[in-house]
Amino acid sequence: MTYPGTLLKTWKLYSKKQMGQNFLSDPSTAKMIVSRSNISNDDIVLEIGSGLGALTIPVSMIANTIYAVEKDTQLLPLLQSELLMAKVNNVEVINCDILKFNIASLFKEKKIVVMGNLPYNISSQILVKLIVARTMVKKAVFMFQKELAQRITAPPGSRAYGRLSVALQYCADIRTIASVKSDLFYPKPKVDSEVIEIIFKDKIDFPANDEQLFLNVIKAAFGKRRKTLKNALAGSELKLTIEVILKALEDAQIDYKRRAETLSVNEFTMLSNCLKEQNL
Repeated sequence: MTYPGTLLKTWKLYSKKQMGQNFLSDPSTAKMIVSRSNISNDDIVLEIGSGLGALTIPVSMIANTIYAVEKDTQLLPLLQSELLMAKVNNVEVINCDILKFNIASLFKEKKIVVMGNLPYNISSQILVKLIVARTMVKKAVFMFQKELAQRITAPPGSRAYGRLSVALQYCADIRTIASVKSDLFYPKPKVDSEVIEIIFKDKIDFPANDEQLFLNVIKAAFGKRRKTLKNALAGSELKLTIEVILKALEDAQIDYKRRAETLSVNEFTMLSNCLKEQNL
């Protein structure tokens, strides 16, 4: 792996802050992440934000096929050159915004693996997109800024516990598989990163009757997290009446004075189901 700063300078390019570009610069760290990801030789991998190929190339040595999605058009010739030099022939580079990419186009009766070093500004949107498309995804391995990684894995009652914690823990088993210091990136970000493995469940023990409503209830509850559940839901985009809210909370056996961060995943599911029973 050529140092990213050297590569970019040679090609007269630069990292784009607006795209959250921080390129992994240590090949041993890339190999460690791939090893801990347990990629198999029959896996089809969708990589989000391939950049300069730091993860693409070591993954290509193991996986069957990689679809490398990269939004930055200026990086494509450089990425293609790096793949050519590494004699990689199982990677298809796709110039596309991942938020507009159709994951179903890769699904051919075999669940895919999704990987990537995600930019902070669109991480939440990508995760929600994957939750919706999870029947086509075996697992995801993502590198996040440490703060976001801790939010994803946070338990109820903690300050970091929030919308993403509930949504992902509802449908997946999650674990941290690596920590990566900030000085292993170019340019160096202000914070360290963590790599999270998200394995989507084949069956949810206590499913929501309406998953979109479930996601909307979580969003509303944490939208004003300092308020009680009753007040947070009343002032949300759900446009619920106080009567409907209190009835659902009572049916779910949840005190209306509680705040969102105190509810377990199952309690959010129960609340969502009770609201659904009122034909919402």
